Amino acid sequence: MKVSLVTGATSGIGKEAATQLARLGHQVILTGRNAAKVRAAQAELAAMGLTVDTFTVDIADASQVAQLADYVREKYGKLDVLVNNAGVFLDTRGKPQDKIEILRQSFEINTLGAYRMIEALHPLLKKSGDARIVNVSSGMGGLTEMNGGSPGYRISKAALNAVTRIFANDLAADKISVNSICPGWVKTQMGGAGASRTVDKGAETIVWLATADKIPNGKFLRDKKEIVW
Repeated sequence: MKVSLVTGATSGIGKEAATQLARLGHQVILTGRNAAKVRAAQAELAAMGLTVDTFTVDIADASQVAQLADYVREKYGKLDVLVNNAGVFLDTRGKPQDKIEILRQSFEINTLGAYRMIEALHPLLKKSGDARIVNVSSGMGGLTEMNGGSPGYRISKAALNAVTRIFANDLAADKISVNSICPGWVKTQMGGAGASRTVDKGAETIVWLATADKIPNGKFLRDKKEIVW
């Protein structure tokens, strides 16, 4: 059985990805930093007839990430899929804010959080023989079409794309593919009610990269197609 771990999976795209992977027969480890929300998400999936494992973790805390890695090692002995979905959008238009602090906090979660997870779980992913890492980025982090506003989010997601390219090369020998995806503008708490996409559409490329027989490596994708960096 494939073992898949999804961060930021208590709501939105993360929860949808966890749900779809569980329906496809994966042993899903649903994670989030709020224990009550983790339990609520697990109960919601249980009501659908889906059984998932859970772990409460703050990906900004190295000790908690290490505890998560120990848990997965002891219980499953390997990891086949890591979905780095947890992220924040802290830039606020029209309000006074400490932009450097916003940038620092955004980088801590959106970039270093994913990096920390990959480093900690690499030994378990290596044992899969065909592991996949999916980093949930954004078109707002693509340099080619970069414009103004939201520096915390844009810079941290551009850096996440760099993390993808680095690990795609460094982990290829271990048969671990690493890709970034842009889910599009999705109806979530972050995206808002006016967004143009449903959560199932937002999770589509994540699930495809996690399950398809042949997938790319080191690419930036939306709707299962490569897009510019």
